[in-house]
Amino acid sequence: FMFFSSSGSILSSKQWYQRRVAITAGIEWKFIDFGLDLQPCIDLIEKPMGILALLDEECWFPKATDQTYVSKVENEMLGKAKFAKPDFRSQADFCVLHYAGYVEYKADKWLLKNMDPLNENLVQLLSESADFFVAALFKDTSSNPGFSSMANAGQTSRVRKGMFRTVSQLYKQQLENLMNVLHETRPHFVRCIIPNHEKKPGKMVAPLILEQLRCNGVLEGIRICRQGYPNRILFQEFRQRYEILTPNAIPPGFMDGRKAATAMLNQLDLDPRLYRIGKSKIFFRAGVLANLESERDEKLRVLIIGIQALARGKLAVENFKKLIQQHKAIQVLQRNGKCYLKLRNWQWWRLFTKVKPLLQVTSRDKEIHEREEELKKVQDQHNKDKQTMEEIEALLKKTMEERALLNEQIFREKEMAAEADDQRVRLATKKAELEEYIHDLEERIDSEEEKNMKIMSEKKRVEGTIAELEATLADEGNARQKLSIEKQQLENKLKAIEDSLANREDNIAKMTRDKAQMDARLKDTQSALIEEEDKGKALTKQKVKLETMLQELEDKLQKKEKSTDCDSALIPLL
Repeated sequence: FMFFSSSGSILSSKQWYQRRVAITAGIEWKFIDFGLDLQPCIDLIEKPMGILALLDEECWFPKATDQTYVSKVENEMLGKAKFAKPDFRSQADFCVLHYAGYVEYKADKWLLKNMDPLNENLVQLLSESADFFVAALFKDTSSNPGFSSMANAGQTSRVRKGMFRTVSQLYKQQLENLMNVLHETRPHFVRCIIPNHEKKPGKMVAPLILEQLRCNGVLEGIRICRQGYPNRILFQEFRQRYEILTPNAIPPGFMDGRKAATAMLNQLDLDPRLYRIGKSKIFFRAGVLANLESERDEKLRVLIIGIQALARGKLAVENFKKLIQQHKAIQVLQRNGKCYLKLRNWQWWRLFTKVKPLLQVTSRDKEIHEREEELKKVQDQHNKDKQTMEEIEALLKKTMEERALLNEQIFREKEMAAEADDQRVRLATKKAELEEYIHDLEERIDSEEEKNMKIMSEKKRVEGTIAELEATLADEGNARQKLSIEKQQLENKLKAIEDSLANREDNIAKMTRDKAQMDARLKDTQSALIEEEDKGKALTKQKVKLETMLQELEDKLQKKEKSTDCDSALIPLL
């Protein structure tokens, strides 16, 4: 489910494969949208802030319950396309729209079950136990992705590496490793259909099977196959196999495979919507090749019946001629037998039969000599024929061996041609994939260049801002220098004031208190100045405040000096 969904869905992957083959073969292909993309459902379940992520997050809160988890899921997921609240009569907590339809979930004890992982150290210790039975129970720990051996398998794994890992995290890690393996291989899937729930042989429940076919995407896959061109055959193979259906379509001599296939298809009167002619193959819709095979079988059946009829007719004629010859021979035997019966008691016949052997005695030697010469000639001819036969047999054997070698060589060349054709198709497919990948890379390069331009403009803006800040910092440095000079001047003034106050013994108590207050204020001022060195912009306000405070102190000092002068003037008068 997850593997097919990573490419959109099983149906999208099928259409993508057929579209890739069609583009490689140079035929027209229209994409069919069945609206069965499963990515929103996957995002709803496993993406950040999804159902599993919220479950993990809720497991970290000690006071969390199943009801709080359901409330959080409803608050986060409500309004999304693949999430729905169940009917008020249902006991489920929430509902998810999967590929097969709406599935209701009840979250009872989800948090408890999710917080039930196995401790890695404990499992490792038990797998290395001296007890054979205990070690056998945990012998497959290496296949569990939750343990340390599998935790380090993914270089970019985002699963927690601590002691506490939830069951959903272990499942995500296992799923991630499985997806990596699937993407690195070329898997083939087998759909298993349950005929009935009673596990009885020979019983087929049609609604159950139809529901499984619909849920597994088999029906949509069949629709895609029917809309596409799943059957394909090479031009040469098509000509060799189905030329019997169009005996007069191809003229004698050499003809290009594509032209020959086109001529055969035109004579077969096939609907042009049922096939497409590619660069090296003919693509047929589902069922077209089956109809051609049935027509070919019917044609072969008619031809074989005709051959059988001719063979049987020839055998019947030969048997009839043989019977005629037998009938004539029987007539000759009967006629000779009748003649013998008539002549056997005739005296002249008896005399003839006795004298006849004596007439041949004189020529017997001559005949024997002729027969011996003929026999010798026949033997010589037989020896020559035998030698010739041996030479012919040796030549025939050599010819058969050469024929076998040629057949084997032709078979290998056919296999090599088929492999070369398959390799060419694979290379063409790979070329199309690489072209798409290059196109994606070019788009990414364009986007990266745009981002780079934006970053450069942002960099220039930041550099300008930095220059302005440096200028501001230089101004603030100058201001700090001025403030330090003013501070030194203030310190000098305070020192002078302290010297003048030291000379006045009468107001020492009051001046001490004022001095303490001034020291405290000066300390506050100094701390404020130190803080203002970091702040920068607030120095001006603090400076104004300090100047006003110093002005007030000077006014007070002047008033006190005046009062002290008045007192000193009044003391002599008194």
